[in-house]
Amino acid sequence: MEEDIKAIVGKYFAPEEIENIGIFNGRVIVTLQNVAEDREKNTNLENEIKQIPGIQKVSVIYTAAKKTLPLKQEEGKWVVQGVKKIIAVASGKGGVGKSTTAVNLALALANHRQKIALFDADIYGPSIPTMLGYEGIAPISYDGKTFEAFDYASIKSMSIGTLIDRNTPLIWRGAKACGAIEQLLTEVNWGEIDIMVIDMPPGTGDIQITLSQKLNIDGAVIVSTPQDIALIDAVKGVNMFSRVNVPILGVIENMSYYVCPHCGARADIFGHAGAQQTAEKLGVPFLGEIPLHIDIRSNADNGTPIVMAEPESPFTKAYEDIAAKIIAELE
Repeated sequence: MEEDIKAIVGKYFAPEEIENIGIFNGRVIVTLQNVAEDREKNTNLENEIKQIPGIQKVSVIYTAAKKTLPLKQEEGKWVVQGVKKIIAVASGKGGVGKSTTAVNLALALANHRQKIALFDADIYGPSIPTMLGYEGIAPISYDGKTFEAFDYASIKSMSIGTLIDRNTPLIWRGAKACGAIEQLLTEVNWGEIDIMVIDMPPGTGDIQITLSQKLNIDGAVIVSTPQDIALIDAVKGVNMFSRVNVPILGVIENMSYYVCPHCGARADIFGHAGAQQTAEKLGVPFLGEIPLHIDIRSNADNGTPIVMAEPESPFTKAYEDIAAKIIAELE
């Protein structure tokens, strides 16, 4: 199947115009660079690929060719080759939907024509392989020195969850955990990336501090629910990043409200607007609300995040609005 798809794409575009061909779960994503968009050619390409059994959807993405500037290694810093900007998605406590937010936010940023990578730094509870549908698949290394990043739905990703069994607990102290994260970050072939999204572990421990000190993080996004107990810990997260000189890009209120699918009634199960009020008190941007909805949860569990599975849904629009604000903050 893969060779057939490559042959079809090769009929329409020159090798130097083809940046990447991603194939996953019946979806083909063709990424082109430095070539003018041709709708007729796109339609013909998509129709021809869809004739291949098992292919349900074809997407063609155009990107501009960009020059990679040489990176200067600062003393004591980790260098992630090819990555221009890094943002951390963090939470003061677990259970607020941080990883689900990180995955959908990465996909939403990619929808804004950004080259995106997603790194799973939640080393004790890695969930990115499950949410992106490659759980149980080991990473590939062509040279025995660096891993190839997983390529899914137009984003690159890597997680320690691909190297261990899902039922095996990591009983590691901070130094060993941080060493593993350094290897996974710096020994992966990421390609050219505009923004790397790091799914941080919950809390304010060794890993969060080490990443803040060893990486040039361009900003942090804090995820919280509206309830008071979560907001208390969200404030701690904001204050931690401020102390290590990482700018706060803003706060997201996840599980903000619930709308009954039958009667349309809205219920503020965990309270409402608590994250917005907290952001205002702290003097940081409020990025937006994400509702509590079964489709967001079930798609994450099934390896088809809502932004990819339902691109026209109001939930996807909410993530894309937040992504647009983050891009504006970074610029």
